[in-house]
Amino acid sequence: MGKIVDKLVFKTQIRPKLKKEGKQIALCHGVFDLVHPGHIIHLQQAKQMADILVVSITAAEFVRKGPGRPYFNDEMRLKVLEALEYVDYVMLSEGYTVDDIVENVEPDLYIKGEEYAKESEDITGKITAERELVELHGGKVAYTSGQVFSSTKLINTALSGLPEDVIQYMEQFVKKYSMEDIKKYAEKAEKLKVLVVGDIIIDKYTYCIVHGLMSKDMGYSSKLEYSEEYLGGAAAVARHLSSFTENVTLMSIVGNEEEMRLKLFDGLADKMRLKLTYSNKFPTIVKHRYLTRNEKREEYRKIFSINNIPERMEYEEEAREEFYRGLLDRIEEFDVVFLCDFGHGLIDEKAGEIIQQRAKYLVLNCQTNSTNYGLNVITKYHRADVFTLDQKELKLAFPMYIANENYALKKLSEYLGGNGWLTRGSFGAYGIEDQKIYDCPAFTLSVKDTIGAGDAFYSLAGLYAAAGASVELGTFMGNIAGALGANIVGNREAVEKVNVLKYAGTLLNI
Repeated sequence: MGKIVDKLVFKTQIRPKLKKEGKQIALCHGVFDLVHPGHIIHLQQAKQMADILVVSITAAEFVRKGPGRPYFNDEMRLKVLEALEYVDYVMLSEGYTVDDIVENVEPDLYIKGEEYAKESEDITGKITAERELVELHGGKVAYTSGQVFSSTKLINTALSGLPEDVIQYMEQFVKKYSMEDIKKYAEKAEKLKVLVVGDIIIDKYTYCIVHGLMSKDMGYSSKLEYSEEYLGGAAAVARHLSSFTENVTLMSIVGNEEEMRLKLFDGLADKMRLKLTYSNKFPTIVKHRYLTRNEKREEYRKIFSINNIPERMEYEEEAREEFYRGLLDRIEEFDVVFLCDFGHGLIDEKAGEIIQQRAKYLVLNCQTNSTNYGLNVITKYHRADVFTLDQKELKLAFPMYIANENYALKKLSEYLGGNGWLTRGSFGAYGIEDQKIYDCPAFTLSVKDTIGAGDAFYSLAGLYAAAGASVELGTFMGNIAGALGANIVGNREAVEKVNVLKYAGTLLNI
């Protein structure tokens, strides 16, 4: 039997024998993306503490260091560790935590580097849980004292783990901001009471295998594989925010279909408070997209889209009045309001005026899409503390200035009386604060689906601004959320706080 073993094999065959022989087992765990002198010293010291040294690595699909990481695949990382003489067994952890390994290895010692000794400084919030699980299985945590190196820094610089424009940007960014700044505003955000108002959309994705064009027509001939439904629109924004604060309330009007009510409560009620008004006239909005997948690169291409949005989405008076009353009664309770106007009839002139007049801090996003092109323009609003929009939406707002995006963005900032962001796809984003423009590159060009990237950017950039961060820092955090969101299919998952902070740490490690 070689050193690389399955965790269940270790539990059932190897561990009983080692314990019978009175051997003491130590466990080290990590990504081990690029083994460097710090790892060598750490593992040597760990081996000196016990008879048997087990090393586990996090499987690639669970690594939270941002798109493109780990740099090396599972097999390569396992083989490198197997080659070290003082490592006795190597295994793969298949989860975001090390729980599966601890439960199967039941180490006498769980060994971490000394940089993890202060549990209060752990950005993942997992070190305490790991210690408690180890102790539950009869072990204890110990620490090595070797010099700390960073494989992330080596990969970012020596192995081109980041694009050149990102490296140049980060070299200047780290002179102004640190991980402590990012954590400080995350802690402030936790205390904010947040209201999200906007259209709730069900994103239905149907996956197909395209055979080619129909023999007697111009359409695609495809084989149906399967369908999934995700909570999109304002619900997606609220889910992103709920990862950073438990004080989120979502307010909207939806259809009165029992199936949809159950879907919304099952997907959202444990993460936020729901203040929903039900319409007997119009159904919950569903946008149905048909996609094909590139298996090798896990990229998705949309081939067709349909929706159930009526030509004139005018909710009945009873539902409207209930929605207005909810806004008037509650809006002043909240520290910040995220107004997500997808242009599907929820935010009419009266609702917009209530929000603009009464919100203590307003984060505005007014979206253009194929069903409202040219009709839902951000200049229908006259106030925002911060705002986000994309290049097409800026062009519609200030068409005479679009040849110079910076100038148009300054005009919009002046018009709304606030700061904000222009998202620019693969070119990153501009931020504007007090008429000064900040340019931040895209942090990844590797994407699965861009549908949720803009909402993720809006959520995190706006939350950081509401917590008191500068627009420049908000641009950085928004671009992180956008990069992570572009690697989530549809709105299948929310952008999680731990992933954002981990990726921020990766980028700052220049």
